[in-house]
Amino acid sequence: MQKRFEPITGMKGFLVVWLGQIISVLTSSMSAFGLSIWMFEKTQSATAMALMQVFFITPFLLMSPIAGVMVDRYNRKLMMAVSDACSFVATAAILILFATGNMQTWHLYIAEIIYGVGNTFQWPAYSAAISTMVPKEQLGRANGLMALLEGGPGVVAPMLAGAMLPVVGLTGILGLDVATFILALGALLLISVPKPAVSAEGSKEQGNLLQQSMFGFKYIFKRPSLLALQGLLLGVNLFFGIGFAVLSPMVLSRTGNDSIIYGTVQSAQAIGAVVGGIIMSAWGGFKKRVNGFLLGMVIPGLFGMTFFGLGQGLPVWIPAAVMMSIAGPLCNGSNQAIWQSKVPQDLQGRVFSARRMIAWLTTPIAPIIGGTLADYVLEPAMKTNTFLAQTFGPLVGTGVGSGMGLLMVICGLIATVVALSGFFMPVVRNVETLLPDLGVQKDTDAERYPGMEVEF
Repeated sequence: MQKRFEPITGMKGFLVVWLGQIISVLTSSMSAFGLSIWMFEKTQSATAMALMQVFFITPFLLMSPIAGVMVDRYNRKLMMAVSDACSFVATAAILILFATGNMQTWHLYIAEIIYGVGNTFQWPAYSAAISTMVPKEQLGRANGLMALLEGGPGVVAPMLAGAMLPVVGLTGILGLDVATFILALGALLLISVPKPAVSAEGSKEQGNLLQQSMFGFKYIFKRPSLLALQGLLLGVNLFFGIGFAVLSPMVLSRTGNDSIIYGTVQSAQAIGAVVGGIIMSAWGGFKKRVNGFLLGMVIPGLFGMTFFGLGQGLPVWIPAAVMMSIAGPLCNGSNQAIWQSKVPQDLQGRVFSARRMIAWLTTPIAPIIGGTLADYVLEPAMKTNTFLAQTFGPLVGTGVGSGMGLLMVICGLIATVVALSGFFMPVVRNVETLLPDLGVQKDTDAERYPGMEVEF
């Protein structure tokens, strides 16, 4: 008698999906590296490159509330597959256009829209699935591995892409990317994602798709501590977004489109993310997770972005790039663990989608602000004998790329101040005691402490 196939469950199931994803993300990072160079060579514009981010994030924000409802309503493994399928379609289309010599810059914008739609489902689906697959005490490590997934492939992707581009060209790299999406989808077939138990609050929340899509926002706004966490992320993400929008064009401008130096910087960022992910996976983070969340924003702002803008070559860029990413797993893993332990599992799709939409609300405009300031204000000003050039030239240099460097310095310092303010907000500092863990009856920190208001 043939033995029936049993899906892989628990932490082992999570690791199977994780392995499939890390291979797929590696080749996607290689594709992104090659396409970024292609875009800048075609346009020589920071704004044009920034628009790629805008086209990616806008559909993500618009569709997030609806995607959250679908993640809670339907099979979460299916929703995970939808995200991979969208990326597969977009990459396959770009491959065909490039291979036939028909690709234009606007084609990449269309592809970014499709990537954004897929990512709309990916993050809440994976985040909610982890909550049901992994024991609570392993959440910090699982989230550390997810952070490693985001940064790890970037360590070798620029080097591999740089080595493979002269041999197989961008067409070969895109083809490999398409193939690995099939591998990632196959890994999903091997695992089981448990259906979450229905909570008391979840059973009360009924209605049509539009009504339920607003539930995540209502849930967060009823809890000042959760709202305050998102308020801080919103502020930090605004200035990080402006600064990161000009990082690639600044490096390429100051190095004459040197792909090796650009790849080295990207690898340094990825190494920082990998080291941070490994540390977080082995350690699990601070016992008081909110400290990891806040410090994880201070470190990249002050020691990463600020110093990167001050640098004019690899001796400064490499350590600054590492510092920009090494604390990301600490921040994201700590924050994720707080939410996963406080929000009922059957509500996490909706709440997590709303949560990310709040935190990323300014993301579509941040790259436009950064690109416009760089192209039309700071870059021209730093190339001539202006007040800005005389004042800040000794810090960031003058000439091509110096205006973008100055913008990174300003954004890094402001983001640091915003993150530090969280330590002085009781509603943030005490979030883990104000909000009960899953299964505790008290519903909101506002009920537990009447009269409390958000302090930002």
